[in-house]
Amino acid sequence: MIRNHVMVCCGTGCTSSESPQIAAAFEQELIRAELQDEVKVVRTGCFGLCAAGPIVMILPDGACYSRVTVSDVPEIVREHLVKGRIVDRLLRLEGDEGATATSLSDTQFYKHQTRIALRNCGVIDPESIDEYIGSDGYLALGNILENKTDPQEIVDAIKKSGLRGRGGAGFSTGMKWQFTKDAQSPDGVKYVCCNADEGDPGAFMDRSVLEGDPFSILEAMTIAAYAVGGTQGYIYVRAEYPIAVKRLQTAIGQAREYGLLGEHILGSDFSFDIELRLGAGAFVCGEETALMTSIEGHRGEPRPRPPFPAVKGLWQRPTLLNNVETYANITWILNNGWEKYAAIGTEGSKGTKVFALGGKIVNTGLVEIPMGTTLRTIVEDIGGGVPRGKKFKAAQTGGPSGGCIPAELIDTPIDYDSLTAIGSMMGSGGLIIMDEDNCMVDIAKFFLSFIVDESCGKCTPCRIGTKRLYDLLCKITDGKGTLEDLDTIEELCYHLKESSLCALGQSAPNPVLSTLKYFREEYIAHVVEKRCPAGVCKDLVSYHIVPDKCKGCTLCAKNCPADAISGAIRAAHTIDSSKCIKCGVCMDNCRFGAIVKV
Repeated sequence: MIRNHVMVCCGTGCTSSESPQIAAAFEQELIRAELQDEVKVVRTGCFGLCAAGPIVMILPDGACYSRVTVSDVPEIVREHLVKGRIVDRLLRLEGDEGATATSLSDTQFYKHQTRIALRNCGVIDPESIDEYIGSDGYLALGNILENKTDPQEIVDAIKKSGLRGRGGAGFSTGMKWQFTKDAQSPDGVKYVCCNADEGDPGAFMDRSVLEGDPFSILEAMTIAAYAVGGTQGYIYVRAEYPIAVKRLQTAIGQAREYGLLGEHILGSDFSFDIELRLGAGAFVCGEETALMTSIEGHRGEPRPRPPFPAVKGLWQRPTLLNNVETYANITWILNNGWEKYAAIGTEGSKGTKVFALGGKIVNTGLVEIPMGTTLRTIVEDIGGGVPRGKKFKAAQTGGPSGGCIPAELIDTPIDYDSLTAIGSMMGSGGLIIMDEDNCMVDIAKFFLSFIVDESCGKCTPCRIGTKRLYDLLCKITDGKGTLEDLDTIEELCYHLKESSLCALGQSAPNPVLSTLKYFREEYIAHVVEKRCPAGVCKDLVSYHIVPDKCKGCTLCAKNCPADAISGAIRAAHTIDSSKCIKCGVCMDNCRFGAIVKV
């Protein structure tokens, strides 16, 4: 009789902090305590609060331990599982200085969330189909096949739910299903694909769903195939996600064993199977036509549209493509009713959205919030604010294709229409927080450098235009920019948006245009004053020692890698600007605040 479950997060983040070793240590300690028949260790998916990892939750008590190490395991077993006493010192889920929280539900991080796509992450063993079935898994598919539900009825439910694609474009999922269902295939073959090629810097939403709840994606794809007439499925997942790949392979194998994939599913006339295709890491393969070209075995390059994939996609057959998070909502909608889903969110953006919250924020991790939640709620309440008392400056949504939202727009509701109206976009769900120490020109340059590297080179505007745009930004951060360069940048941005072949090039200017719009004074400072207000751009900053504050301790001189600092002991030192490499080591070592960066 199992009385307790020890849930150990074994998502990628916690795995990097030795959570598999922690799980193994629990199993060993339980044997020593002769509790192996009463307590079960479960290697589960991401709980969401990555900043507090590795996380261990004890059920049914609900106690959630943070930053657990292998050395903590004997104490948890001895005190909690043997004596029934919670280990209070490991309960600080929201920062070392914060109040203790016994369970995740007690934290500010979770109070504003509504978990639909992430409903099973951190709750079940992602490698056990029995646990998934025990959490209403395959209930929707079973009802559909048992009742021989009309495929159009399923498509209509998805339409009425208001679900929009969570991969970036935000197109109606139901309409995409309808187009694929209505399309005619010359030989009756249609494909259903899943885009798991998550390449945005700082984004890990889809990875966490695949690692924590892979069966939900398989079930949703199977239902989609039934609805649109699909015969074969492909999940395109990047090879850099080894844990997700392993769990998908395990899930597909178990689903086939249970008759939930393959010929005559659950004894019905419906047959459908799924295969994995591993991507090599090209960002452009997140674009639907490039993804399909890659599955076909060719170099991942986008194709002109129309025809759209719903009409001619994979191997020129009608193809339905949704991303991981989109599929993760499907079974919830069918099990709970489209009306309940449509009641969440705003008029034009229904349901919830998962974000990977990162950057200058206290609580980094995965958050799932109802559409329409304000950026302020995400940053201040869920995220815990900007650390070290710094001021919130901007948030980047949509990854390298998105835009920067300034502090004065922090009360903007997070939904498709509101973000588009201010020059940003939802994207797949990366949300990077920046503080007063970030240079917005440098941020725009960073995202553009990523696009330059990831451009497939097929179309001239993207191949040459993004590089030219990047060169102009480099010129500005090097202190050589002119006001005319700003005009050239804006003109080039609009040419790129209008003439690039696919969304990668069309959206590449977004970070530049949004920072020019909301932080133009920083560009002016770089160009006119030859100064970086945030002190980030090396060619525009210099280090100086304030004589009145310098105690002559020599620490700065001893640690300077360029021997640029001179001075006698107990006498004010000086920095030779011609030798200084602007590494900042002197400032880091000065204990008296005598070194300033201007």
